Amino acid sequence: MTGVTRSALTAANGFLEFVDASPSPYHAVEECKKRLIHAGFQQLREDSKWEISPMGRYFMTRNQSNIIAFTVGAKWEPGNGFTMFGAHTDSPCLRIKVNSKRESNNFVQVGTECYGGGNWGSWFDRDLRLAGRLLVREENEKICSKLIHINKPIMRVPHLAIHLQREMNEKFGINKETDLVPILSNSVGKELLTSSVSDPSSSCIWKHHKTLIDLLVNEAAISPKSLVDFDLFLADHQPSAIGGVKNEFIFAPRLDNLLSTYTGLLGLIKSCDSLQHETNIRMFLSFDNEEVGSQSAQGAGSSHVEYILRRISSSSNPLAFEEAMPKSMVLSADMAHACHPNYSSKHEENMRPTLYGGPVIKTNNNNRYATTAVTATIVREAAQHANVPIQDVMVRNDSPCGSTIGPIMSAKLGVKTADIGAAQLSMHSIREVCGTVAIEQCENLYKSYFETYSTINSKMVID
Repeated sequence: MTGVTRSALTAANGFLEFVDASPSPYHAVEECKKRLIHAGFQQLREDSKWEISPMGRYFMTRNQSNIIAFTVGAKWEPGNGFTMFGAHTDSPCLRIKVNSKRESNNFVQVGTECYGGGNWGSWFDRDLRLAGRLLVREENEKICSKLIHINKPIMRVPHLAIHLQREMNEKFGINKETDLVPILSNSVGKELLTSSVSDPSSSCIWKHHKTLIDLLVNEAAISPKSLVDFDLFLADHQPSAIGGVKNEFIFAPRLDNLLSTYTGLLGLIKSCDSLQHETNIRMFLSFDNEEVGSQSAQGAGSSHVEYILRRISSSSNPLAFEEAMPKSMVLSADMAHACHPNYSSKHEENMRPTLYGGPVIKTNNNNRYATTAVTATIVREAAQHANVPIQDVMVRNDSPCGSTIGPIMSAKLGVKTADIGAAQLSMHSIREVCGTVAIEQCENLYKSYFETYSTINSKMVID
């Protein structure tokens, strides 16, 4: 590998800014919104009338954790295809329980629930920050959402000292209920443990320590009684960084899958200059709840996308949606496993992705991924147009295979789908590793996909 170029470092630093500002799915969506608005996109609401026109740029959110943005080609008409890119906003983490009061041996603690399939051992002895959203009752009795990000180290899950369990380096099983309870403060007296409201019908604060409630309301500048409820996530406080002797690595949390969300979004925005020749609608989608199966109103397993596509296709042609689907495609972007230097036997010997070799096409003939020979060819054509290298991966026959939103969307919509992603190490750890060049490579590929899919697809003679 040669040195990292200045353009690759610029792209990587843009991503670091994004991921550090996105400690929860709600913040990730907010960061996407900022970039879309800056690029001239107009926000739509699902419950309002839409006016869609050629060359238009639009976006919408659901639950503050799901975002869809799309641009309309100048030559688009109902019945033409959709060039879709899909990712997700969520990552494995610890989330605050709805009743989080915990105290033990003069410590105030916070009850947490493990979200997704995290490498929970990596959460021990990390300085943790807190982020998410508060539901606040305003003076007019409306209940509104307010994002909160307490960007300082306020919690920690301390590991047991090796002196008290000498065999921990040989065996240490994690009990997720009892071992992953972070400490918030010392309990100095009853005042720390007692909330000022005990009426469960008026507020959530009786279910949480006063220490935590005071922290939240002071940060949000609201009164305790106005706090109705919240969704809160713990996240690593250490900022992301570019590292390695040649600046070849990115060390960051939530690479899976904010790297795909960020690069896909920029790919869509940067493709806007070529809309005058486009016959399709180009669409970026980033869902919530992929890490727990996607079966939610804001997940890829819902009917949300179909409703949106039908609504856009609505016209005097009653079959416009049905005509559009065979012309459409989803590029499902989620991170891939790079070959681990200490565990290379875990990888298929002829397909061992590197951190610098380009985005990885993921194939599994048992449909854990949705890639086919047809869709892999389309991706390779788009990559060749952008001069982006491509890698392949399949898991070993004696190894389990993860999955993505790809098979879900392929089955629900009946559209061509390919699975792809940048290669990384330490997937689902609190901090992960990828190549610095991956950001620029993915941006360029996804931009090319948006710009060239309709032309490439028109040359594919299959059915």
